[in-house]
Amino acid sequence: MASVAVIGAGAVGSYYGARLAQAGHEVHFLLRRDFDAVRTGGLTVESKDGDFHLEAPLVHRSSAEIGAVDWVLCALKATALEAARDLIAPCVGEGTRIVLLMNGLGLEEQFATWFGAERIFGGLAFTCINRDAAGVIHHIDYGAVTLAHLLDDPAALADGLALWAGARVSVEAASSLLRARWWKLLWNIPFNALAVTAGGITTDRIMGDPALRAAAETLMLEVVAAGNADLGAHGQPLLDGPREVAAMFAATEAMAAYRPSTMIDFVEGRPTEVDAMFGEPLRRARALGVATPYLALVTAQMGALDGARRP
Repeated sequence: MASVAVIGAGAVGSYYGARLAQAGHEVHFLLRRDFDAVRTGGLTVESKDGDFHLEAPLVHRSSAEIGAVDWVLCALKATALEAARDLIAPCVGEGTRIVLLMNGLGLEEQFATWFGAERIFGGLAFTCINRDAAGVIHHIDYGAVTLAHLLDDPAALADGLALWAGARVSVEAASSLLRARWWKLLWNIPFNALAVTAGGITTDRIMGDPALRAAAETLMLEVVAAGNADLGAHGQPLLDGPREVAAMFAATEAMAAYRPSTMIDFVEGRPTEVDAMFGEPLRRARALGVATPYLALVTAQMGALDGARRP
C-alpha cells in the first residue's frame, strides 16, 4: 500500500482520496475549512456507486505534519497555483510522484519547473462531485479518471495506474497528456462558461435551451480547432472533432443536473479559474493563428465578471 497526501481536499480531492483510503492506502488530507468537522465526525461520501464513511481519516492542518509520501494528489484550484509549490514541497521525497487533479492547460509544465517533469502526472476527472455540509461529499454522476504522464512515459504511467488498482474508480491511461488536456477542455470551456454567463445555471438548463446548446457546440468546435493545431505542432494525435463533440453532448444529456465548479465558485463569490481554463487555450490558439471568436468572447466575459468582484 502507498502513502498519499491530498493537497486541496475540496470536493474532488476528498472524493478521490477517500476512494484510495477505502482501498487500503494510507491517505493524508490537508484540510482547513473542514478540519474540525472531519477530525471529529469523519468523512462521508454520498455516491451513486454506494455511500461510505471514513471513521477516522488522517487529517492535517499543514503539509509539514504530513511529510514525504509516495504520491501527492493535488486538487487545488488553478487560482491557488501560486501557493501550490509551498503546500506540496514538504510532502515530496526522493521517489514522490505528483498527480494533478486540476482543471486547465499548462499546469503540469509549471509543476515540472518546481519538482521535475519525471514526477508529474495529469489526472483528468470526468465527474460530477460537489460539497455542501462540512465533511460530506456528494458524488452525483460519472467519476472516471484519465491518467497521463507529462513525459508520456509508459513505465511511469503503469506505476500511476497501479496506485488505483483496487480502488472503486475507473481509471484509463492516455498516451498523450496534451491530447487528454484538450479533450477535457471540450467540456470544461463551454459548460463552465455558459453556466456562469447565463446567470449561474446548471448543465441541464444549457442542454434544454436551443440557443445555449448551439453556443456550446460552437465553443467545442473552436476548442477542437485550437487543440488540433497545438497537438499537430507537438506531433501528437489529433482529436476527432465530430465524434468527440457528439460524445460530450451524449454524456451531458445523460448527466444529472449539475453545477459546474466554475459556476459554484462564481455564485459563492470566489475567484474563478479563468486564466488556466480559458486564457491559456486562447493564447495558444492566437499564437498558432487559429480563429476562435467565441472563445475570445467568453474569455473576456469571464475575466470581466471575475475581475469585477476583486478589490
